Amino acid sequence: MLTRLIKILIALSSLLYTIYLYSVAQTGSAIGMTFLTIILTLTTLRSMRMVMAFVNLRQQKMPEARKWLARIKTNQLWPRQRGYYNFLMGSLTMEENMNIAEKFLKEAVRLGLRQGHDEAAAKLNLAVCASAKRKVREATMFLKDAKRLDTKGVLAKDIKMVEDAIKGGGARTSVGGRGGSPSSARQARRSKAKK
Repeated sequence: MLTRLIKILIALSSLLYTIYLYSVAQTGSAIGMTFLTIILTLTTLRSMRMVMAFVNLRQQKMPEARKWLARIKTNQLWPRQRGYYNFLMGSLTMEENMNIAEKFLKEAVRLGLRQGHDEAAAKLNLAVCASAKRKVREATMFLKDAKRLDTKGVLAKDIKMVEDAIKGGGARTSVGGRGGSPSSARQARRSKAKK
């Protein structure tokens, strides 16, 4: 909390100094301070460690994503950022422990995710967890929510794969950030081969 307060004060001071520079007609310095103020404001509003974890997760570099997430102190995050932290932790733990992943994902949905397709991915992962526990009704409910939230069709293939796996009697796949993961594709191929 103290770190966040210090960041806010520094960004605010930078903004006030930038306004002062514009008011005394020191345009060159003011333009430079404008860029600095933008950077300070972004680092105040966003956790750079979270951004790096997202990038590594999208590139399927799971150990690096875990390292970045391990450096994050959740009490220093804004509530929505805590939602994304839990979403990332849930996505990373899907392969190892479905119960822990389910807790993280439910907490992420409770805290809220800014993007609809991120919430759809979280619901899709929850459908996978429920299906793995043979809770077909709950899995179907999460799957319907994921379809409704995925308005751009980013997860259409993954939703179809999980839907087929649920109909086939259970799924053990995971869906990362803004698209599927290789494990979900492998699981879908296995379920098709069994049929």
